[in-house]
Amino acid sequence: MIQTRPLFEVRFSVPEIVDVGDTPAGRRRVATVAGGTFEGERLGGEVLGSAGGDWMLARPDGVLVLDVRLQLRTREGELIHMAYRGLRHGPADVMARLAAGEAVDPASYYFRIVPTFETGAPRLQWLHRIIAIGTGRREAGGPIYQIHEVL
Repeated sequence: MIQTRPLFEVRFSVPEIVDVGDTPAGRRRVATVAGGTFEGERLGGEVLGSAGGDWMLARPDGVLVLDVRLQLRTREGELIHMAYRGLRHGPADVMARLAAGEAVDPASYYFRIVPTFETGAPRLQWLHRIIAIGTGRREAGGPIYQIHEVL
């Protein structure tokens, strides 16, 4: 059985999404991550604004593929590059409500990510040696993820 340990909760502020349009792979949209916070037992701090984004692809099968890169700064001033791929999908009516900005029960749709981390901070080198997974939910200002280390 797979066991996990909570790493942190991260909240992103996403004020703007640019719709690039339909491409051969699907509909491309780019979201600016303007800031946010992360908080956990071992890590906490801020999401740096204007240093990240999500290059989303809405596939023809209704799955939203996430491709995110951003920077975190711990309370101690250490920088962490966080990148992740993920998937979000669900019943058409649920996804339409989510797209309209309505509050939707996160149990009614699938929203999972696989983050990786890079840092030069000596204290945080352990981040390079873990597998992390996350579950997400979408709220009006942006996504919120519960990130866990796989033990």
